[in-house]
Amino acid sequence: MEDSIEHMEWRYAVKKFDAERSLSVPKVEKLKKAFNLTATSYGLQPIRMVVVQNKTIQEALVTHSYGQEQVAQASHVLVLCIENVIDKDYITAYFEQVAEIRGTSSTILKPFKDSLVANFSQKEVSEVRKWATNQAYLAMGNLLTICAMEKIDSCPMEGFVPQEYDRILQLEEKGLSSVLVMPVGYRAEDDMFADFKKVRKDIKESIIELR
Repeated sequence: MEDSIEHMEWRYAVKKFDAERSLSVPKVEKLKKAFNLTATSYGLQPIRMVVVQNKTIQEALVTHSYGQEQVAQASHVLVLCIENVIDKDYITAYFEQVAEIRGTSSTILKPFKDSLVANFSQKEVSEVRKWATNQAYLAMGNLLTICAMEKIDSCPMEGFVPQEYDRILQLEEKGLSSVLVMPVGYRAEDDMFADFKKVRKDIKESIIELR
């Protein structure tokens, strides 16, 4: 049986997907659940994921992905987004969910809730967006690992025009902004990059051990 490291060795950033192969519904459901289970700061989940499985839309997005054809070829395109507004109402809704699911009393939750509300009310919008974007990167790392474990091919992307993605996917209406993109599916047999050896620092250079 392959171990986790072998799965990570198998993974690479796909340059060409097999456009004729699609992910099964159970595979896509696992990716959705993995995204939703990602750890986020304070547990606030200031991120959402748009799952695109529409070739017309995917082809339209290629122009705004610096011509990266993987967006059109992939079985699905995962668009990681941040919430445009993280305010008192958003934070209060989270703590109401905590109380409902865990049965924690408001007396216990109120000090932490009030502290977060006060903290976020003092932050600039740009600071909150950067914080939320950091959570999206956590989610992408989680998704890349799950993809490797499930033998789903992927290609993480920062190279796209967020404003155009937002327009085409009508994200502003949903209170969202796109920050990361990840086409997923299966590698094409003629993707020559699949057989390239990984280029990484020697582990002695990348890891510092303090004992």
